[in-house]
Amino acid sequence: MSMRAEDTTGARALRGLADESASVRLRAALAVGTSPDPAFVGGLVERCAVEPDFSVREMLTWALTRHPAAATVPVLVDEVRSERAQARGQALHTLSKIGDRSAWPVITPELLSDADDEVARCAWRAAVVLVPEGEEYALALVLASQLGRGPRATRLSLSRALIALGEAMLPALAAAADAPDPGVRAHALATDRLWHDPDAGFESAVEEAKRIVALGGGGGEGR
Repeated sequence: MSMRAEDTTGARALRGLADESASVRLRAALAVGTSPDPAFVGGLVERCAVEPDFSVREMLTWALTRHPAAATVPVLVDEVRSERAQARGQALHTLSKIGDRSAWPVITPELLSDADDEVARCAWRAAVVLVPEGEEYALALVLASQLGRGPRATRLSLSRALIALGEAMLPALAAAADAPDPGVRAHALATDRLWHDPDAGFESAVEEAKRIVALGGGGGEGR
């Protein structure tokens, strides 16, 4: 009787994930996370790929983190290979929250340079969480190849990812500070300033970097 009641509650919660009301979907995701069951994982991951509301997506991710990594990580790794950008991005976001390094092989250079800015940002965040010890420098080289990319939010995400790698990223950043592209140089210099002065603020760091580049500086200047 108890098992049947639990099954009914779980099935009702999963149905609620498709409700027209975002508040109903939010409560459904909360219910699933509160009473985790590996049978729910597929439905949660499927909903992540199409859920339009940010708060609901965050609750779906939380619900997935409440389940054993052995049940979630293989499904999420498969989802990272989806053709749907939101599916890739949300799966990467969730993997970064779970933090299971067995997912590292799915973080490929192609994924780190994904054409979709939001997917790339999620990949960068996941990469710095999942990178195995000793592979930080190689990751930094790939991340540095994306310097100068996208609008402010994208560039800030990349700077934070590089800084999270610590000193392993410094050689890649130094090389990028001498790149022919002024946008790449400015982004590298701004990241370098944030590394040395975390309180500087990204906008201030960017403006200072632009000034240095405009004056023909780069490389060791601004350090």
